Amino acid sequence: MAVQRRRFLRLAASAAALAALSRIAWAQAYPSRPVRIVTPQAPGSANDSLARIIGQWLSERLGQPFVIDNRPGGGNSIGTEVVVRAPADGYTLLLCSISNAVNATLYDKLNYNFIRDIAPVAGIIRGPYVMVVNPSVPAKSVPEFIAYAKANPRKLNMASSGTGTGGHIASELFMMMAGIDMVHVPYRGGWFNDLLGGQVQVMFAGTVGAIELVNAGRLRALAVTTATRSDALPDIPTVGEFVPGYEASTWFGLGAPKATPADIVERLNKEINAGLADPKIKARLADLGGDVLALSPLEFGKFIADETEKWGKVIRAIKPE
Repeated sequence: MAVQRRRFLRLAASAAALAALSRIAWAQAYPSRPVRIVTPQAPGSANDSLARIIGQWLSERLGQPFVIDNRPGGGNSIGTEVVVRAPADGYTLLLCSISNAVNATLYDKLNYNFIRDIAPVAGIIRGPYVMVVNPSVPAKSVPEFIAYAKANPRKLNMASSGTGTGGHIASELFMMMAGIDMVHVPYRGGWFNDLLGGQVQVMFAGTVGAIELVNAGRLRALAVTTATRSDALPDIPTVGEFVPGYEASTWFGLGAPKATPADIVERLNKEINAGLADPKIKARLADLGGDVLALSPLEFGKFIADETEKWGKVIRAIKPE
């Protein structure tokens, strides 16, 4: 019996070792075919630009194309559900953002639970929104804008890239704290044409999409939304300098369907964080007005949970009963 037991233990140990080697080999072989990064915004958007930067880096590092699949609409929920329903094999990834944290409370009925159904892979970037106005708006500072909006209730149209997106909720928080009322105009893409044309007058835009228009003088930046000024726009004050306690930031990262093998997640995280440490990638992200968000999968999961709780409080405060 003792001999049989020892033989069984040796066989069990060998099987466990083979299984571990098999998982390692699988992770090392990944990817063996193109990988899809689902981006829940239109081509040319801030999300799209970031996805292409990271996708190109991963393609070069891992030897397979990382293809961008744009799925706009539903405040990011359409693209997110595509990934939730995809096989958990590492070949479908999600460019996730603050919108995913917001949607968890904003929508009563989603066909998924973001925290439960999406595995955090890696953070990418974090940065401010920029409060931008069409030059026709006769306000050159946040206090002047607040005074103008109070004198003209619901006469200003406030654009966003969709209901429930980070810029939308950042602007709702601003309205709530500043005591003003504007008309929300959600877009699925192409908001900048109407903002430049004056059909909408104000937007809390991601720095990625707004910085070139601000630098070219086509839009006027009144403030950034982070607690401290942005290195990309050092002369622009923060909203909090005029509305005490106000703070909002946009962020992006990669997620995968739940049950995606941990070895695949860890390999993607390692390669993405290597990119975030690369001077060329860091410079490209800095040009877009953001700071790298290099986190482990566990840290990124906690970050998402904290953001979901924070914005949940805002949504419950402004959401009608």
